[in-house]
Amino acid sequence: MARQERERENYRVKSICKQLIIMKKTIIFAALLTAFSSLFAQNPISPVGVYIADPSARVGKDGKMYVYGSLDEAPDHFCSNRHHVLSSANLETWTLHENSFVYGETLFAPDLIEKDGVYYLYYDTPNGNEYVATSSSPTGPFTGGVRIEGPQQIDPNIFIDDDSQAYYFWGQFSAKGAKMNPDMKTLDWSTYKDGLVTEAEHSFHEGSFVFKRGKYYYYTYADISRNGRPTSIGYAMSENPLGPYTYKGVIVDNAGCDPEVWNNHGSVVEFGGQWYVLYHRATHGSNSMRKACIEPIYFNEDGTIDEVEMTSQGAGGPLPAGQWTTGGSSCKLSGNVRIVLEGNREILARAQSGDRAEWKYLDFGEGYNRITVKARSEKGAKIRIRTSQTRRHGTVTGMVEVPAGGEWTLCSASVVPVVGAQKVLLEFYGDVDLDSFRFE
Repeated sequence: MARQERERENYRVKSICKQLIIMKKTIIFAALLTAFSSLFAQNPISPVGVYIADPSARVGKDGKMYVYGSLDEAPDHFCSNRHHVLSSANLETWTLHENSFVYGETLFAPDLIEKDGVYYLYYDTPNGNEYVATSSSPTGPFTGGVRIEGPQQIDPNIFIDDDSQAYYFWGQFSAKGAKMNPDMKTLDWSTYKDGLVTEAEHSFHEGSFVFKRGKYYYYTYADISRNGRPTSIGYAMSENPLGPYTYKGVIVDNAGCDPEVWNNHGSVVEFGGQWYVLYHRATHGSNSMRKACIEPIYFNEDGTIDEVEMTSQGAGGPLPAGQWTTGGSSCKLSGNVRIVLEGNREILARAQSGDRAEWKYLDFGEGYNRITVKARSEKGAKIRIRTSQTRRHGTVTGMVEVPAGGEWTLCSASVVPVVGAQKVLLEFYGDVDLDSFRFE
């Protein structure tokens, strides 16, 4: 456990230092940060109005993290015929590289690997065919797509071992894998194996992603062991890239991000000495319109991974409670309330009496005693504020009244002072939409 505790302590110290910097900036540039508060929001990492799912993360030669994924553009179907790329040097601010790859058919979840200065983008289409395109840049444009003969399913994944041998994985319900030839476009079928992980033995649904840490190989995937849906990122371990793999459990579960969420799909990567899991959360009360998210993870001495919760803070420490926190950064919803796009904002809409929304976590420092919300209601409504460090539903700290009229209004109320890092839970009474809130 000593190594795990060191990792936790190092990350805690980094988070404290990061928050001290943020607090200093907040004091000096308060007005500027209020206007651009979303700059510091960590989850989702997809920009407002951009719905990138199935995130596969890679660290480039320039030290940046690059995220490749599907692009959702409608609430009634998955994916589109385009791939965008996200990049970041610090996991706080992200750059969107649009239309890195455009194709004539719908594109499902992609993956990418670099070898000898060439970037190989692996992708698949609804007919089950899998392809590879190339570029001289991690952000494309990718061209010259050719079919990889043999694989006939979904979700390609590429892994290069320490000896430079590449492996190709794919499949649904039963995962397949094989060594890849040096051309990175054909497979060595003499090494082909089926059933690396299966639905029956490993709760495997789809979404293969293989990585290595120490002597262990980790097969991560959409795990269907909970909720009757593949909402989890599960994993299995082996000492050989082609197995056998032993099921170990769940890394993160997106159940509750939206009541209609169906699946999950992600990746695991080391960045700046810290390991992270990337995954997606659904919005709009749909299976799709999914947004990429990120959480730090921790390994035990035996190589197993602790399960982590969905948060609003993502890769950083708790978000400053004195900044505006958006409705779109809520990490858990219950009832009828949904995250939707309105203009250039992602808000919480259609909340009814008894609905709830959560944010994890906000940093209250030495204490705040007032809250302001930007909300609207046709007939008038109330929003109860709860905060908690440990209790499931938290302690009631205040109540805000939203006037009737249907116009966006700033509404304030006193709250019982709270300190430190807290979960914030809002309970809605009456029909109401929420844009954002902050404590003062």
